[in-house]
Amino acid sequence: MKLSDIASALDATLDNADGNIEITGVAGIEEAAAGQITFVANPKYAAIAKTTAASAVIVSDDFPAISTGMLRSKNPYLTFARAINLFYKAPAYEAGVHPTAVVAPTAKVGKGSHIGAYVVIEDDVVIGDNAVLLPHVVIYRGARVGNGFFAHAHAVVREFCALGDNVLLQNGVIVGCDGFGFARDGDHWEKITQSGPTILEDNVEVQANSCIDRASVGETRISQGAKIDNLVQVGHGSMVGENTLLCSQVGLAGSTIVGKNVILAGQVGVAGHCNIGDGVIVTAQSGTHGDIPPGSMVSGSPAFDHKQWLRAVGIFSKLPELAKSLRALTAKDAAGGKTSKREA
Repeated sequence: MKLSDIASALDATLDNADGNIEITGVAGIEEAAAGQITFVANPKYAAIAKTTAASAVIVSDDFPAISTGMLRSKNPYLTFARAINLFYKAPAYEAGVHPTAVVAPTAKVGKGSHIGAYVVIEDDVVIGDNAVLLPHVVIYRGARVGNGFFAHAHAVVREFCALGDNVLLQNGVIVGCDGFGFARDGDHWEKITQSGPTILEDNVEVQANSCIDRASVGETRISQGAKIDNLVQVGHGSMVGENTLLCSQVGLAGSTIVGKNVILAGQVGVAGHCNIGDGVIVTAQSGTHGDIPPGSMVSGSPAFDHKQWLRAVGIFSKLPELAKSLRALTAKDAAGGKTSKREA
């Protein structure tokens, strides 16, 4: 594919580049070779852009000129993501039902759908058009699924859950597993029935081996456009706002409310019944134990203002030295006090 055609497809501007160069693929900036394009979105890689072997580099509109050809873009990372789609073609799945699949007579599956080997679709399930269910996917009874559903192998949607259009479940995802609810009865725990469904709105993606629990009453809801990484736990009765990111190993305890456009970085833990406002960023391995106002950036466990946390971390490494100095001052003061008494 010619570089000029790529620029046109990506709505990027060619700079210092021969549009007739043939491009065969995309690669990272350090691995790219002649005939490939790469990108720079992080400033720490700017120097490498001068030495990359790539035939062209996707850069921002204000990126300094380099000898390598450039594709200038307002959002280099997004442009590079779209460039990948010009070269990588995902497998296509023909419509039809595999002979080993079990589809209940009362289930309804939309036109153009692919039902793979050993898929189980139970009674009263409704699935929209152009779905792809790969081997061993299980859809429990009464579930409702929209158009464009894609479920990788071993994904499970439990009873009476509802999924919108263009929902993507990676391998091993469980939507609507029982919430962790038990009431003490003397010296043992009695299970609380988890009667409320899990709801995933349009354009939600859940990655491998994540669990979104059903609610005891009410519902658990993931709003449209939210993206959930691998190994994430969403507790029963929680609500996740539109276009929010939950990164790997995030854990939400029950009845957590997370606003719109929030980023919870890896291994963030949120205590139950907390309210995280719109646009909040919680950095990796932080633990929150209370409400967080909209627009905040917090770190640490317990989490507090990120800038204060940075100052605290800077001091933390100096604590042994500060403690040593404090002991020396204390000893000096004590010695001075004794001298004064003798002189008196």
